[in-house]
Amino acid sequence: MSIPLCYKPSGLLLHSPRTRGPLLCNHSSSFSKQEQTHNNWTGLKFIRGKKLLKDLSTWGIGGPCNYFIQVFDQTQLVSAIRFCHEHSIRFVIIGKGSNCLFDDLGFDGCVILNRIEFLEKEEPGLYRVGSGFRFNRLGVHCSNVGFTGLEFAGGIPGTVGGATYMNAGANGHETADAIHSVDIITMDGRLHRLERTDLNFGYRSSPFQDMQELAAITAVKFKLQPSGSAKRRQYEYMERRRISQPLGEQSAGSVFRNPLDVGVAAAELIEKAGLKGFRVGGAMVSKMHANFFINCGGSTSQDMLDLLALVKEKVDQKFAVQLKEEILYKYYVYPHRNDVKSKQR
Repeated sequence: MSIPLCYKPSGLLLHSPRTRGPLLCNHSSSFSKQEQTHNNWTGLKFIRGKKLLKDLSTWGIGGPCNYFIQVFDQTQLVSAIRFCHEHSIRFVIIGKGSNCLFDDLGFDGCVILNRIEFLEKEEPGLYRVGSGFRFNRLGVHCSNVGFTGLEFAGGIPGTVGGATYMNAGANGHETADAIHSVDIITMDGRLHRLERTDLNFGYRSSPFQDMQELAAITAVKFKLQPSGSAKRRQYEYMERRRISQPLGEQSAGSVFRNPLDVGVAAAELIEKAGLKGFRVGGAMVSKMHANFFINCGGSTSQDMLDLLALVKEKVDQKFAVQLKEEILYKYYVYPHRNDVKSKQR
């Protein structure tokens, strides 16, 4: 999960994430000629019109973005956000690009790639981690050194920021269970630390998804407990995923949330609806795990959107269950198009 990072603007809401909810400004504009030439502002280097969004997404779908920049610390991130605001450039922050569905036409704003990837051990079992750090890498590391609480993370794509924003989970565990505090940047460029006791999480939901002033999560502190069986448990979780999920395919992980109060997983509903292997263009419901939709070759964003809509319709018709996306997808579009849709991860 890109998400990554987490954001939510008052204007057009995109998605990122496995991180959910990138953030866009309300208006867009281009750099001045001087800025196009130097492509630099307070030490930041932007790439203009060359970066393909399909290379930033685990689905491998998406056209070029107008501006692209990587940030490696929160100072650079704040500068990039302020720059976009001052120049009225729409922007989105992403991590690993899991759960992101980008439009084939691309994105006419700025894509900020979160590379805040530090890992700090403050005391035994207490880790402060950059929001761009890979969540699966964190889970493996903590389990290997004998701490429990994040074993489930070993098989989850995306970043720490995205996992926190989505409250990613597996095997009966959730990210929120191990969170101690979260550092964020608000839209005015200020840094804040939120303690776990002040944050209310739910199934695949977090307070950040409704936080209007949130620009990005920058770091998360995790509190874990010592355990002699953490490494073994993490390995068992990974083996279970390896034999049941299409890990080698281009996918965004689980597409739909498991319905509450139904007692049946989304994958089982899709399979019982006879949709395993169903294909729309280059997008297909995985034959291994029905809640994974894969790009089996040349899928467009519209292929994937049509497949998502069709599966939701068929499951609703057969079981009277309305599936809800876990991926918080939505695609990024140019403002002149009439079919603008929204979301993040």
